[in-house]
Amino acid sequence: MEEKKKKKPDNTEERVSALTEENEALIKEVEEAKKQADDFKDKWMRNVAEFDNYKKRNAKIWQDAFNEGIASVILKILVVGDTLDRALGLGLDEKTQAGIAGIKRKFDETLTSLDIEEINPVGEKFDPNVAEAVMQVERSEGDESDNVKQVFEKGYKLKDKIIRYAKVSVVK
Repeated sequence: MEEKKKKKPDNTEERVSALTEENEALIKEVEEAKKQADDFKDKWMRNVAEFDNYKKRNAKIWQDAFNEGIASVILKILVVGDTLDRALGLGLDEKTQAGIAGIKRKFDETLTSLDIEEINPVGEKFDPNVAEAVMQVERSEGDESDNVKQVFEKGYKLKDKIIRYAKVSVVK
């Protein structure tokens, strides 16, 4: 008698089912990993943008503080320039006048190198944003009402910020 070899029952369906479940589990894992990677990427991009904004804000804060420091020091030494201007108007001897003019020129060059601009509104319409009216004068021939007639004390600005307002007389 020939022994019949017993055939193992074909478990193809069971294997297919097991592989399908395993495949679905792997797909879920991959989707979860993609979702997590997208979250990490989003957080990273936000942090990069936030850090870039921080650097810009910080640079502006430092620049503003630097400009405030310059303005503070310049405001204190402007009296030197005012004194030199008055000395030039005294009618001193030629050599003294030339020496003071040289010092004044260096003073002005220093201000210019620091981006300090002089405000000289003579002949312009009075603007309270750049000048302080300390006196009104009667209108004479050729003068227009509300125009600046004379500057008593020069004004200065650093970029767009007024350091010292010009003190002026205004035509009535």
